[in-house]
Amino acid sequence: MLTYFKKKYILPVAAAGFLFVGASFKDDFFAIAKQLEIFTELFKTVNMNYVDQTNPGEMMDKAIKSMLADLDPYTIYFNEQDVVKFKINSTGEYTGIGAIITRKEGTVIIKEPYKGYPADKAGLKAGDEIIQIGDVNLEDFKEDASQLLKGAKNAKIEIKYKRQGKVNTTQLVLEEVDVKAVPFFGKVDDKTGYIVLSQFNQKASAETKDALEKLKKDGAERIILDLRGNPGGLLNEAVNICNLFVPKNEVIVTTKSKIEKHNNTYKTTREPVDLEIPLVVLVDGKSASASEIVAGALQDLDRAVIVGSRSFGKGLVQRPIDLTYGTQVKVTISRYYTPSGRCIQALDYSKKDANGKATRTDEKSYTAFKTRKGRTVYDGGGILPDVELEETKLSAISESLQKNDGIFNYVTSYYYKNPNLGDKIPTITDADYTAFKQFLKAEKFTFDTETELALKKTLEIAKKEKIDESITAEYEQLLTALQKSETSQLDKFQSEIKNLIIDEIILRYQYKEGLYQYYLKNNSEIKKATAILGNPAQYNKIVAQ
Repeated sequence: MLTYFKKKYILPVAAAGFLFVGASFKDDFFAIAKQLEIFTELFKTVNMNYVDQTNPGEMMDKAIKSMLADLDPYTIYFNEQDVVKFKINSTGEYTGIGAIITRKEGTVIIKEPYKGYPADKAGLKAGDEIIQIGDVNLEDFKEDASQLLKGAKNAKIEIKYKRQGKVNTTQLVLEEVDVKAVPFFGKVDDKTGYIVLSQFNQKASAETKDALEKLKKDGAERIILDLRGNPGGLLNEAVNICNLFVPKNEVIVTTKSKIEKHNNTYKTTREPVDLEIPLVVLVDGKSASASEIVAGALQDLDRAVIVGSRSFGKGLVQRPIDLTYGTQVKVTISRYYTPSGRCIQALDYSKKDANGKATRTDEKSYTAFKTRKGRTVYDGGGILPDVELEETKLSAISESLQKNDGIFNYVTSYYYKNPNLGDKIPTITDADYTAFKQFLKAEKFTFDTETELALKKTLEIAKKEKIDESITAEYEQLLTALQKSETSQLDKFQSEIKNLIIDEIILRYQYKEGLYQYYLKNNSEIKKATAILGNPAQYNKIVAQ
């Protein structure tokens, strides 16, 4: 997510539509006015005449969101409740329980409690299923349950939760939760500092600067900046973070739009912290938007070595615009370009395939650009690292295990069978891994890989067309063969999956801080980055080649 903050303008919805769209499409003003009139008349007519009682607010909410879904996934309408969540993400501050929660198949699960915050203080653990909040039984509650866990500071909320089949009660006391942009920094060795930047909120550059200065004071002579999994955030924070390592008045990113006022060049505005300190930036396929601005600019300026796997490829810029009644729309207004001129957007949302999905830029059509020292870099598909590492790319089976909570649920069971592990580093033996596979089988875990989902969809269509009886035997054979293949994939990627299990176990006992401490000595990407920084000849060869 890449976002601007500008002066607020609150206008009636219709007027805002005319002013914003009309300014861009003067030739189509009549067509826009005509369609708005038709829609207004239709909306009123349906609500007045439909046989059952309608909910106008819900209908309009769905209509707007469906309309915008045809553009790109980043142009989004926020109703009043959505606006609150969006502002939390942007500021990094909110009043709540201090935990990541998810809703899946009608259940509300604690995914990760933050150390020292209300959920943790109340004794909640990852894997707990919240079944009642106050007087509200969540079994029949279809709204966003997280809203029931927000309120004034020091407000008390009684909850019931299920753990390992047993129902428990506890009381949460709400407090201000500070979502840190830099959740961890430390030293890999005597000379190598390590900074995790997890998001680009309003505190990102200040927290990164503070971490950098403290590490330098503590003897760090080289730095690893970890942007893996960072989905982005505020553009100005990306510029300010680059500014820590590059001079004042350096171009970091340019935005280009069909509307002239949205064409901007963003330069550094401050004196840097350190222009010489060797720097490695870690990225992966989940590093997006503002993360790609930082990685792309530092690569183009030959200021850092980029290590990992190709980043996500989101080169689109959004701006939030306030509407009436506390609502908001976030609109894609432009594309961004790195200092060498690259646009790294990977998907073309103006061109859809037969399934309605945006098409990916063909590698054959990538354009070559030059960094400041003459190295060749390419546009079209995210930031390609200077040093690619296969281990940053998860296999399809591992992604399925994470997406569908196979590892998460196994570790929940493991946690209660091993209550005294504490701050010890776990090991996953072959026997443990066999137990993991048996757990998946006992839980009838469904991998839901793309192939499996496509096969199930084929049977659903066959049932609708009443031809399923003639293909049932073949379908079952294919499904059995696919499941055998998935089982073999568990063995093929055993080492990768074991590492993911270890990560989740450490997270349960030692929280995020413990996991990052473990990474300092055991993560292969950090080891590679440290080795590059520890070899000045190799480092200089990469940034100068």
